[in-house]
Amino acid sequence: MNLRRLCSLVLVAVALMASGAVAGPVRVQVALDWAPNTNHTGLYAALQLGYFAEEGLKVEIVEPGPASSVQLTATGKSAFGISMQEYVTMARAEGIPVVSIAAVVQHNTSGFAALTKTGIHRATDFENRRYGGWGQDLEKRMVETVMEKEGADASTVTFVNIGEIDAFTAARRGLADFFWIFYGWEGINAILQGLEFSFLPLPGFSDVLDYYTPVVITSEETIAERPELVRGFLRALSKGYRYAMSDPGAAAVILLDQVPELEPLLVAASQAWLSPRYIDEGVPWGTQRREVWERFAGWALENGLIDHAIDVDSAFTNAYLPGGASGE
Repeated sequence: MNLRRLCSLVLVAVALMASGAVAGPVRVQVALDWAPNTNHTGLYAALQLGYFAEEGLKVEIVEPGPASSVQLTATGKSAFGISMQEYVTMARAEGIPVVSIAAVVQHNTSGFAALTKTGIHRATDFENRRYGGWGQDLEKRMVETVMEKEGADASTVTFVNIGEIDAFTAARRGLADFFWIFYGWEGINAILQGLEFSFLPLPGFSDVLDYYTPVVITSEETIAERPELVRGFLRALSKGYRYAMSDPGAAAVILLDQVPELEPLLVAASQAWLSPRYIDEGVPWGTQRREVWERFAGWALENGLIDHAIDVDSAFTNAYLPGGASGE
């Protein structure tokens, strides 16, 4: 390259910087719903593999503290968050303007679990037993729903708040008899520990319980004022999850690189189990269907978790996913 050409390029670069046309990466904070696990692998993959950087984003992943991911996202402290359809539904009913912009997993992988020795094998066995959880009305309504489906009496269940103790530690200590877990993390961990347990997946009881959990959220304000940020973030994130689907072993290594305190065997086994479940065949990653939102919102209203119907078309959108799937 000759000197004249070099000088010309330098002058152009200086002019662009002076005009603000050239800027540094956009800093973006993402709030998790819980401690890092394989539900989040695509996020960490997009970070480590440079997919966010390709979109001009400098992403910081933060774990929830006293404020939930919904609160952090709604107030603008985090541009994006990881949450669950049930929390978004309840937030919308309270006038909190968060929007689900992608489903991380297409089907609900959670359900009720109990050690085999308790003799709990179906929802009717919950009668006169202790449920261990976090003290939320949502949990009580979920237990009541699955028991009613089996013709069991939910009024006989004692609800025990076990705080931050994980389900199977609480089970071994005899603090409660059955628990609500995500099979892909807590269930796999129990298997690795050699525990024998029964698992009753929520979708097995009713279609209404096969909702999206977890989901990616942002605020109405971010969508309105920074739509290209939302599109760029989701382009990178979808690449991260597609990578995790295509190579679970390598994706597990990435998660461990980013969060080294995690147990390697658990991460590897969990990732192998979860990777095929991020999408359904023929359905692009992140896609959400209106009927799933509509029926869960109806269930939440019927069960007193919300006090009025929500506009489900404002609660979620597929418009910012690569390809902009309709979800109808």
